[in-house]
Amino acid sequence: MALYNDTVMDHFMNPRNVGEIENPDGSGTYGSPVCGDMMMITIKVEDEVIVDAKFKTFGCGSAIASSSMATTMIIGKTIDEALAITNKQIIDELGGLPPVKVHCSVLADHAIKCAIYDYAQKNGKTYAGLEGFDPNADEDDHDIPEEE
Repeated sequence: MALYNDTVMDHFMNPRNVGEIENPDGSGTYGSPVCGDMMMITIKVEDEVIVDAKFKTFGCGSAIASSSMATTMIIGKTIDEALAITNKQIIDELGGLPPVKVHCSVLADHAIKCAIYDYAQKNGKTYAGLEGFDPNADEDDHDIPEEE
């Protein structure tokens, strides 16, 4: 019985955009107290478009696959388009994740928003998708199923 599909395995075994952008326009680090996974995403922005994104993830295969997929999804998108990406879309692009691993996609979603929040702060910009966003909010505030 395979727990992960081919897309998830591919992004785990051959992750895209691994590393760190030097002098990034935005950087976001986010960790989950639930599972101990940690994710950092750095972005390069030109004319409101994310032209590059890299990640470093300390965590399980699902967290690495989610980070890899998330960075491929935001490169070439405007800030507003990137902010509109949900963890559900990340899961859909991956072709699904086991229920106990859904929080990994939430981590990626949150790390992207943290990086964009950092970019917005540095440049004195505001985005509709960031209203009320707290980069330090605890992941437990969200409706993530607790692991048994």
